[in-house]
Amino acid sequence: MEKIAVIDLGSNSARLVLANIMDGGYFEVFDEWKESVRLGQDMERDGFLKPARVSEAIRTLKMFRRLCDVNKVDRIIAVATAAVRKAKNQKSFLDEVQITCGIKFQVLSAEEEAIKIYHGVINSLDVPKGVIVNIGGGTTQLIHYNRRNILNMEMLNFGALTISELFDDSSYSPQEQCDKMEEFFRMELARVEWLKDVEPDYQFVGVGGSFRNIGRIVRKISNYPLDMAHNFNISKESFLDIYETIRNLDVEKRKRIKGLSSARADIFGGAVAMVKAFFDCTEFNKMVISGAGLREGILFNHALPYTLEKPISDVLGHSLATKVKYFDENIQHADHVCDLSMQLFKNLRVLHKLPRCYVRVLRTAAVLHDSGIRLKFYDHHKHSCYFILNANIYGISHKDIVLAAFVASCGKNEDLNYNEIMKYKDLISAEDVEAVRRLGVILNIAECLDRSMSGLVKSLNCDVLGDSVIMKTETTGDATLEINDALSCSSQFKKIYKKNLEIL
Repeated sequence: MEKIAVIDLGSNSARLVLANIMDGGYFEVFDEWKESVRLGQDMERDGFLKPARVSEAIRTLKMFRRLCDVNKVDRIIAVATAAVRKAKNQKSFLDEVQITCGIKFQVLSAEEEAIKIYHGVINSLDVPKGVIVNIGGGTTQLIHYNRRNILNMEMLNFGALTISELFDDSSYSPQEQCDKMEEFFRMELARVEWLKDVEPDYQFVGVGGSFRNIGRIVRKISNYPLDMAHNFNISKESFLDIYETIRNLDVEKRKRIKGLSSARADIFGGAVAMVKAFFDCTEFNKMVISGAGLREGILFNHALPYTLEKPISDVLGHSLATKVKYFDENIQHADHVCDLSMQLFKNLRVLHKLPRCYVRVLRTAAVLHDSGIRLKFYDHHKHSCYFILNANIYGISHKDIVLAAFVASCGKNEDLNYNEIMKYKDLISAEDVEAVRRLGVILNIAECLDRSMSGLVKSLNCDVLGDSVIMKTETTGDATLEINDALSCSSQFKKIYKKNLEIL
């Protein structure tokens, strides 16, 4: 296993991510750190990185280097973006960093930066077509894609930091400042010809710290039951409600907003004004927050080099395989239980009557049903529920993550914990709760049918005859253990499906 560090030095922040690269093209982040260095501050006057900002950046990078050394990192991938890219004293700054910190930076072009951001999004979100908006400190990227191919890109030479500096005038009230930033950004967007032709069925994907802060504020206000940034959906109306509040507050009052990083409060007005202008110039009625961007794009490219040319075809499948590897599950057993679960779902469709949208719920629960064993074998189904809820799984909605977690929590002959699942009542319906109970039985039977973890039960076929379900198994050996264990689910099966279960 390889340990790598990714350092992203932007106009506003410096970020460090430490990750384990596992065999098979998987990675898992095990530490991260962020500092607001404001490297691009006051650059607009003469194009030079200022000594105070350079000193702060070097102090931060020395700290990053110590963290890398303590964690015995094998490789550091360090990239610099807008501020360093524009700086007239770029070479002297990079030379000083290499001498004092032992870190060699690659300065990404605007196009290279946009492509890395796209790689982070497309390999972690199941959004087939959309417009990615990445608001950085010194630049903003717009990336238009469809069918997992980039159609158009636009790089705007200002971001939350630079637009805030541009309109930093004490004679303006906070509201007037936001109005002027809105107007400025709308004028810039009007020059992006392809943006006018984006069809309404595309999705608006927000990337970067400002979007994550917007998402955090919305979750705090709405008492959202999951503290999960990635794939969090925000309606246009919810955003506008927040914007109307923020645009009337000065910096000190913004710092008191729950969910907003105090280090970002002075440039947050610029960021939300830009988002407001983007909504005004398009027909989008919601946005999806991506917790993955530039750094994750670099990690995907390193772990799976083919993603430089084409994205992962099955985002959920790759994410689940990553978790199985990380939790040190029995991969063959997890895959076989998943396969048997899918067979049962298909065979019992006349009974459970569930639509195909629940397939990914069952798939997720089946693959990760044993993840809780990493904590403790006893009651591991309940521990698996916790792992699924907190594992940051890619390619699946928050609602489906919750449902999958509770499907996995349904232990053999145990009913669903209604008190726990009702904590998520704002995300799920009564029909979803009933679906969880039905899928829980299917998963339990599938798990039992691979009790020896040797794949003896290859396939099965179910006949519904009167008040009974006859389950015929095709095996490659003596599957008495598996069949007897599956029959122990009979009482649970009858309770849920109102049928007797026979297994041959």
